Amino acid sequence: MKPKRVLSMFAAAVAMVVSAGVQAQAQAWPVKPVRVIIPFPPGNTTDIMARLIAPRMSERLGQPVIVENRPGASGMLGMEAVARATPDGYTIGAGQGGNLAVLPHTSKSVPYDALKDFTPIAVSTANYLVIVGATGAPFRNLPEMIAWARANPGKLTVASNGEGGFPHLIFEHLRMMAGFSFNHIPYKGSSQIATELMGGQVMAGVDGVTGLTPHIKSGRINLLAVTSKARTPQWPDTPAAAEAVPGYESGGWFGWVGPAGIPREIVARLNDEINRAMKHPDIVEKLAAAGLSMVYESPEYFAELIRSEHAKYGKLVKAIGFKPQ
Repeated sequence: MKPKRVLSMFAAAVAMVVSAGVQAQAQAWPVKPVRVIIPFPPGNTTDIMARLIAPRMSERLGQPVIVENRPGASGMLGMEAVARATPDGYTIGAGQGGNLAVLPHTSKSVPYDALKDFTPIAVSTANYLVIVGATGAPFRNLPEMIAWARANPGKLTVASNGEGGFPHLIFEHLRMMAGFSFNHIPYKGSSQIATELMGGQVMAGVDGVTGLTPHIKSGRINLLAVTSKARTPQWPDTPAAAEAVPGYESGGWFGWVGPAGIPREIVARLNDEINRAMKHPDIVEKLAAAGLSMVYESPEYFAELIRSEHAKYGKLVKAIGFKPQ
């Protein structure tokens, strides 16, 4: 027998053994606890969501589902830990628009490739942001804010959770479409944004709805608009920004990814169990109250969402001339 043929047969045999091993591993999965890395501090939306679904998943998987917070660097530290994990389905993490679609374009030192280093598993929720104003600001709604900003170039002060972050970029998108200017004031999070708005240090802000809801309901902050395509059940009397700026829409999403290379059978099982847990009435009710809508889709759907959003925000970053920090 020729040496080349022997080598070819040996390679084929090795491939068959490896394939059989992977299939056996996938069929036996899970045989130990599953770890869910949240790249943000406790109390963040993804943290809340993970701690709601973890017990439901654990019941069906027959193994503990452990939620681990790994905050730092705007979520990049936790995402790096997910990307570097063994692709066996025992480590997954919370991916969202900020760390998968925006940061790759706005940060110089992202320690992962958002399109190559992860296995998309399931996108669980979609959300909208809110545009709010200080009670002492010279406007009471979004059209008035835009008109005032046009008449007073550069004087509108707007708070967000960071330079080049998702909220900052969606407000830049609004600026481009509506034709006004503003002065961006970055803060560390919702609590600081609310404090500065209530104190009159800034005139407007853009952020997730959850942290600002108590202040909006108390009347200490004015709700100007929601960034979803249409009005929301949570705020039926509040206009969507698209009513003032036709065609404008910016929403976020939260989902689950693992390191690249997880066997398809395990990805399918994780997708099924996450979607099943997200359909539980108690979970739907609690997340809907936080302004989130449920999404039950395939890993392929999530992969395409990541690709399209990554491209969208890459173009936006270039259009506004933002320099990676």
